Amino acid sequence: MDNQELRPIPPKPPAPPTAGLPQVAVPAPAMEGPARKPRRVASTFLKTLFVVVLIGVVGGLVWLAAWLDSGAQETSDDGGSGIVEISPTPRATPFPLPREGVEPPDYRLGDCFKDFDPAALRSTVVACDTGHSAQLVAVFRYPAVGSYPGRQALAAKALEACQAAKLAPAANQYTLNFQRAYPSSTSWESGDRRVDCYVTADGGNVINAGALP
Repeated sequence: MDNQELRPIPPKPPAPPTAGLPQVAVPAPAMEGPARKPRRVASTFLKTLFVVVLIGVVGGLVWLAAWLDSGAQETSDDGGSGIVEISPTPRATPFPLPREGVEPPDYRLGDCFKDFDPAALRSTVVACDTGHSAQLVAVFRYPAVGSYPGRQALAAKALEACQAAKLAPAANQYTLNFQRAYPSSTSWESGDRRVDCYVTADGGNVINAGALP
């Protein structure tokens, strides 16, 4: 056997000294999932709160609009209901004309009158293409049941009817005035519920065409 030189195994180097060295804290890795949960919850809460507030605001506006509309309707109707009639349906008093002694309850929208007096108890209805002094151009009817609205309310409703009237181009050929007629407390008690608007001519029976379209 060959002689081999035995060399001693060097000892392990001692551990490096740690005393006196600064200790550096290593931060823990960020936990993305748990860190975002509070933010996600807060965002959902804010969205829910916004939706609830928006619904409340919209609901309030709808209620306010409905309340205002109901109030306006009560004011304009003066205790009555219905619409202003401005188109003859059915058509005005049929032929044969003229018809004398026609009473106000029998007047029809579109009727033309000779020698018209709105306070008269009877009038003569004539064809609108013949000489006449007035024509019934708008009507409002109160319900059959109800208390007397009062003179001021009736006058206001008659004015509303005149403002709603639509006249034909032929009416521009004449100098016409609007004239209103409405029930007295006495005629109201006897069943008169109609408010009328007429166009009239100051010069007598000078109109020879219908004023309505």
